Parts: sequence; structure tokens; C-alpha cells
Amino acid sequence: MVKHLISISDLTRDEILDIIELAERLKDERSRGVFRDYLKNRSLAMVFELPSTRTRVSFEVAMTEMGGHALYLGWNDLPLGRGETIADTARVLSRYVSAIMARVRSHETVAELARHSDVPVINGLSNLEHPCQTLADLLTIKEKKGGFDIKLAWVGDGNNVCNSMILASAILGFEMLVATPKGFEPSESILKWALERGARVELTNDPLAAVSGADVIYTDVWTSMGQEAEREERLKAFRPFQVNARLVEGAKDDVIVMHCLPAHRGEEITDDVIDGSHSVVFDQAENRLHAQKAVLLRLIS
Repeated sequence: MVKHLISISDLTRDEILDIIELAERLKDERSRGVFRDYLKNRSLAMVFELPSTRTRVSFEVAMTEMGGHALYLGWNDLPLGRGETIADTARVLSRYVSAIMARVRSHETVAELARHSDVPVINGLSNLEHPCQTLADLLTIKEKKGGFDIKLAWVGDGNNVCNSMILASAILGFEMLVATPKGFEPSESILKWALERGARVELTNDPLAAVSGADVIYTDVWTSMGQEAEREERLKAFRPFQVNARLVEGAKDDVIVMHCLPAHRGEEITDDVIDGSHSVVFDQAENRLHAQKAVLLRLIS
């Protein structure tokens, strides 16, 4: 049976921990200049409906450094842009490549690809989830905190990254407080899934309450791709949720601050925080490479 990564909930606790351990090993090998052809003669189709720096570069470098090959396929470069069905695209690509990574607007698109693909499909981002980002985040937390006996405060928009982290908290058992303005809470279906599995997740509209005693503060942009028309409304609603020095002071002294990038400096996070001593933002960005190498190895090697 083909294994896909559409949601972080597609992975068990043991599988997540295994991917993190493998990512740590691959990161160590790279730091010592050791590169092995783990994926020699394997190819990854990278389907992009939405552009990205980190997703494209990290997956492409991952395949190259493991002896494989990645193909960039823009949405309008494919027959998808001229009416071919997602199902037919999945069937055709399956005949050529070892795996498909898709970064898309609608979660249903990547789910549809998986339903009709004979090779693993990886969700590189959808409007509902961002599992690859979450695996890199978990790797970063493990490096900085030694494990997952933590309290994580999410401050800002209850978006796709927040949704995937809520699922991860249910699977790994860490505490999570989500502070959003009213009307910007995470997915109800995601929250229901997590709470039914004993997740320690609480929602609040008070960012200071959320960060009290936090080991990790996580934020993301207030206006994502496709939400540009809502920008002014969102800026007004989210202004009290900025991650700044005052907010960070409300957490533990050794709190780490995370952001999946790209950042709108001066909006959801200030320069002094993202460039400060608590920030692990660029370690996170690097860890996309190592976590995705581990995912690729587990899915297609």
C-alpha cells in the first residue's frame, strides 16, 4: 500500500519520532560533508500552484544531495491549467516519478492527487495543513528543548500551520495554547480530531495569557496568499497579537520564538525578536531540508 503524507495525522507517534531521529542523522552527515546516494535514480515531481522559496529549494536540494532528481512543475506548465483532471495528472505522473510533492491552494487538490497516485504524494502546503513545516518545527523543538515535554503558545492566525501543530500536539502529547482574535480560530474539524484523542489544547483571545509559562512562542503572517483583500481588516484585528519584546517577556526566560517564514517584519513579529537571542527562526528554515530528506527516504527509498 502506498504511504502518503497529506496530513501530519497520517503519521503515528513512532513514525514522527523516527523521522525526527533520521533527520538528525542526515543533518549530522551533511555537517561532516558526508553525502550518500540514498535516492539514486529516483525522481520527485514538485507541483506548485503557489510559489515558495523554502519548499522548492529544500526539496530540490534534498533530492540532489541524496543522488536523486527533482522536477519543478508550475501549475500553468501542466495540462491542469488547460482542463486535465487532477486524477489524470496523478495517474500520468505516477508512471514517471517516484513521488509527487504538491503545494496547492485547496487541501482537496492534494488529497485528490493521493487518491489517484500509485506513488507517494507529499503535501507541501494546502489551505488546511502544512505537515512538512510541522516536522521541521518538531525537529527544531527537539534540538532546542530536548524533547516534547513543553508548552507551546501559538499567537496570531489559526491557519494551516497552526492546524498541523494542533494535530502534532495530540499525537506527541505536548500542551498548546492558541491565541487568536475572535473569528480567526483554527479549523473546527482539526480541533475536534485532536481533542477526541486527548490533546491538551486550549483556545483564548488573550496573547499574554497564552504565553505565560510557555517554552515556545510560534507566530505566522497575518495575511496569507489569497487573503490580500482582507489585509486591512486583518491588520486591525491582529495588532494586539504582535510578537514583540513585551510579549516574549511574559514567557519563560529560555523561551524560543518560532516563525515559519516569510515574515512581515513589523506586523506579526518585530525585528528585535526575530533577530534576537530567543529566535530559532532560521534554524527552523534550515531544518526544512533535513526533515524533508527524512520524509523522502521513508516514503520512497
